[in-house]
Amino acid sequence: MKKIIASPKAPKAVGPYSQAVQCGETLYISGQLPIDGATGIMAEGIEQQTRQSLANLGHILEEAGYSFSDVVKTTVLLNDMGDFAAMNAIYATFFTKDMPARVCYQVAKLPMGAQVEIDAIAVK
Repeated sequence: MKKIIASPKAPKAVGPYSQAVQCGETLYISGQLPIDGATGIMAEGIEQQTRQSLANLGHILEEAGYSFSDVVKTTVLLNDMGDFAAMNAIYATFFTKDMPARVCYQVAKLPMGAQVEIDAIAVK
């Protein structure tokens, strides 16, 4: 049975999808744009955008009773692979032990002009 998860601290979905869906012990978190859930303002610069996207993941994880240590896989979408090192430096401050599996792609364009979007799968 699936359960829809929504954190009031993370931005609302910008389309017809849920912030996250829990199925059994697995939590699937939709891609998080770098938008502050309280203000609706997008962070500027790749470091701040990465930090905000990961903070949004954290809000959703917390809402569902999970933590970053429960994350088993992430996908990072960048609009410029030249931002990889800067994104990675911030990412490493959120995942500090037993790193999840990850893929990172450069894409042609992200919603709302974002430079980064990150999704996650977590398991209890």
